[in-house]
Amino acid sequence: MLHLEDVLVKSSEVKRAMRISLPMVALESTVLTHGLPRPQNLQLAHDMERAVREQGATPATIGFLDGYLHIGLTEGELDRLANEREAYKVGPRDFATVITEEACGGTTVAGTMFACKQINIRVFATGGIGGVHRESGFDISADLQALATIPMIVVCAGAKAILDLPATLEYLETMSVPVIGYGTDEFPAFYSRDSGLEVSLRLNTPAEIVEFAKTHWSMGPQSAVLVANPLPAREAIPRSEIEPLIKRVSDEAQEKEIHGKELTPFLLQRLGALTQGKTVQANLSLLRNNARLAAQIAKAIRSSERRRGSEG
Repeated sequence: MLHLEDVLVKSSEVKRAMRISLPMVALESTVLTHGLPRPQNLQLAHDMERAVREQGATPATIGFLDGYLHIGLTEGELDRLANEREAYKVGPRDFATVITEEACGGTTVAGTMFACKQINIRVFATGGIGGVHRESGFDISADLQALATIPMIVVCAGAKAILDLPATLEYLETMSVPVIGYGTDEFPAFYSRDSGLEVSLRLNTPAEIVEFAKTHWSMGPQSAVLVANPLPAREAIPRSEIEPLIKRVSDEAQEKEIHGKELTPFLLQRLGALTQGKTVQANLSLLRNNARLAAQIAKAIRSSERRRGSEG
């Protein structure tokens, strides 16, 4: 019987970072396989890794190749996964399928968090989390369960704007997941900086986020700390502009009976077409922005550990 350790492959860069305790940031790979069109998907993956390195941390892009779970993909492996046309979209329930079929796949938010839990990576940057779908309140992303049960810091630009944001925030509250607004009192709505919805708490520095997370976990909860980081204002799309388009593509999806794993890619692709690429540009911008903040948080964790060590 296989165990996850049997199919784990760590890049040399990740091995070095773990050996000498360098700050590290996990990055998902569904943006490569399902999130963006070629060749923007591969360029974005390189941009996010570069953003992490520029802040002094080590990137660990996570994905499956031939049934092996790679923690840190080399340049050649990134290129292969970006061009893999039969890649799975891999959440925690799909690990066994991909491993037994020796297949390739991009890990979702939940899948990436599950992988991070196995090797103790504590900071993860993504674009927008999954949540409760507008089309059906029973269609709830596995991302929310992962956030409720895996103690790590997850940096996002809110939940994807195509979702039911109030219901998603209610679910997070029910599951005791604190939602931190980075420099904002309002939950960002992915393409837009505002949603009209409040966060749990506003914090303004990476060090404050780290101290909050340590306090949260010391109280007993084992949920993630979700950091909502608004995308740069120059790339944001006003809610009044994007909301009617989201309603339109949601109606299209229901008419065509598109659901399950095919729903989110369909909605995002249609929005990109209707906005002449503005949503794609916003997506690229917020992903790079989140990678930078996550690296700063990872460095703040390491600084905090060093201070604690010197005081001890």
